[in-house]
Amino acid sequence: MSSILTNNGAMVALQTLKGINASLAKTQDQISTGKTINSSKDNAAIWAISKTMESDVASFKTIDQTLALGESTVAVARAATESITDLLNKIKTKVISAQEAGTSAEDRKKIQEDINALKQSIASAVNSAQFSGKNLINGTTTSPMKVMSSLDRSLDGSVSVGTIDVQTFDLRMSDAAPGGAVTGLSATATATDGGGAVNIGSALGFQGGSGAIAANDPLADPSNGTSLLAGDVIEITVDSDSFSYTVQEGDTAAEILTGLNAAKTTAGVGGTLTQSAGQLSFDAGTGSGDMAVSLSSSRTPAGGGTGGLADLETLDVTVDGGAEAALDSIEGLIQVAVDATATFGSAQGRFETQRDFIGKLTDSMRSGIGALVDANMEEASARLQALQVQQQLATQSLSIANQAPQALLSLFR
Repeated sequence: MSSILTNNGAMVALQTLKGINASLAKTQDQISTGKTINSSKDNAAIWAISKTMESDVASFKTIDQTLALGESTVAVARAATESITDLLNKIKTKVISAQEAGTSAEDRKKIQEDINALKQSIASAVNSAQFSGKNLINGTTTSPMKVMSSLDRSLDGSVSVGTIDVQTFDLRMSDAAPGGAVTGLSATATATDGGGAVNIGSALGFQGGSGAIAANDPLADPSNGTSLLAGDVIEITVDSDSFSYTVQEGDTAAEILTGLNAAKTTAGVGGTLTQSAGQLSFDAGTGSGDMAVSLSSSRTPAGGGTGGLADLETLDVTVDGGAEAALDSIEGLIQVAVDATATFGSAQGRFETQRDFIGKLTDSMRSGIGALVDANMEEASARLQALQVQQQLATQSLSIANQAPQALLSLFR
């Protein structure tokens, strides 16, 4: 049955043309973007997997940068320890020279001067072996230094971080300030019979604020003895009697006064300590006669001489038996430096290996992502040609279907 109201042939041709146009648009989109899956509506599961992998690839790029920073830090430390090892070997030859028969005291003195110069070079190497603020051989970096090396994703989707742990060393000759103990406050006054209180010291000042801070605080200056730090010893001498107080972290001038008065009482010393505007005064009391009163403070940096090369501090070939003792000592010090160098060399090798692996892993993941979402351009090109032909045929078919009702006109002539 023919009808001028319902053209079934045209509807079929139109639906076919719509489908071909949709496929053509999708193929053109794939060609223009290079991807078969551009959004989650194309394939939600594959899109989600690819986005997770892309996130991991970006993370691995950051990890590679972190590894590069860690590798550079270790490389600096390794270069420094190698230099220190060479300097220690030079000291060893000097020590051996000092033991040669016929070496005079004057010769040993000159040899000691050379050794002291080499010591200074070692100290300089230790202090300058830093990269981006991290020094792995002066005892200031927490051991081990942890460097992010991998991102580990489990089957349940949880993520954990892998690290390369690098042992750090303290190759200082001493962790004490140059010159050993630091002299600080110093004052002397005389309390006369009936003279009342006598000011015996300048104002008690503190580094970093109104109270004592720790000696290892970033604001602390161990070489400044006139401003107090925790650990400083304040000693007061009255004639031949003396008493002292060790400053505690957080102490104020009032707490120091309390501590000194307690120490005075324990020592059985008469008189009274007072303070005004942070200054200490001593009142001998009426009828006590003249008294010489002095105040001093001193600082011995904590842990002085505990660096890995501490024995270099006392190495002296000018004294009797010094050369023999120095030779025994220098062998152990060379081994300390060699161990540190070997550790850093091994760590640097691990960094290089891990960076190489990260690079290959990243390439593999990118290849995997491409296999999931990239378009096959040869296939897309062939499909485009076929769809264009189909589009032309469908258009022609629709045109023919639309002309069919016109044949009914001939029935009414």
